[in-house]
Amino acid sequence: MSVTIAQEPPRQDGVIRLLDLSDAYAASLYPAESNHMVDLSSLEKPSVSFFVARNEGAIVGCCALVEAGNGTAEIKRMFVDPQARGLRIASRLMNALEANAREKRLTAIRLETGIYQPEAIALYRKYGYREIEAFGTYLPDPLSLFMEKRLG
Repeated sequence: MSVTIAQEPPRQDGVIRLLDLSDAYAASLYPAESNHMVDLSSLEKPSVSFFVARNEGAIVGCCALVEAGNGTAEIKRMFVDPQARGLRIASRLMNALEANAREKRLTAIRLETGIYQPEAIALYRKYGYREIEAFGTYLPDPLSLFMEKRLG
């Protein structure tokens, strides 16, 4: 197994396929007003570090670290191809984005995830993320869970 994680542009067929899978998955769990996805053009902004996971060269996972401009950043579009689950892709992506955040001397990483995604919630808790109130432009939503990890 040859898994790699690298910063790459999001506008690639393999990434677009993952984003489409992610959109469909979220739409199957939550109503539109509770889905807080960012589009492809938002992922291409200079304030975004976009990470791609590859297994034997094939794109199998992605995530973005979106800087807020106030010393914090948000995890967006974390998704692993269902066929690649079990390869620790999400953990590798988390390690890469947290290393990137530390290099940028960010003070915290935040995220919003849905309450019907226990695997994602467990991953974030394992990495030390704790529940917080809605942040930024988010409104409180009973289907959302907001989390943060302070970086020291």
